[in-house]
Amino acid sequence: MTDNFTVAATPQAHAADIEFFVRRGMTKGYQLLSLLTPPVYAVFALTRYGRSHLSVNRVLRATWIGGSVGIAGGGAFEYARSAYSNPEKVRTRRIQATYDTSSIRADDHSTIGGILFAVLTPALFWKRASSVNLILGGAGIGSAIGLLAHHARTVTGDPAPKVRVPEIPPVAPH
Repeated sequence: MTDNFTVAATPQAHAADIEFFVRRGMTKGYQLLSLLTPPVYAVFALTRYGRSHLSVNRVLRATWIGGSVGIAGGGAFEYARSAYSNPEKVRTRRIQATYDTSSIRADDHSTIGGILFAVLTPALFWKRASSVNLILGGAGIGSAIGLLAHHARTVTGDPAPKVRVPEIPPVAPH
């Protein structure tokens, strides 16, 4: 059992933890900006250009570009946060994130919504937007709707189950 803790203190384990958090940050950034971009873009376009410049194609394009910015920003933020942190604290954060069932359920709902809307949006708006914007923008909107569904379930009394995080003894330095 002590071998596992010795391995946890290696630079390879820290690199794996950083990779985990970068992927997680990219996912959370995509979810967040896919949720925020459509209403922000709609308000911006309406106030700046009027109703004539607001179209399905432009909203979908803004959604997937916003999601892409979220991917880049979330990954960069988590890399900077994790790469320059104490490896023990990063390992502890990773274990806590691994057992965070609410975050896992939010990711699952977001993924399901993204896949579902990547298929449904082109079926509904085929002639109103380009196919790239339909698929990628639909995935972004679906991701946001899935995230909202997760939070709605939590608020209405169906929270994700709590899992007890096991105790983690500190790693002794070599």
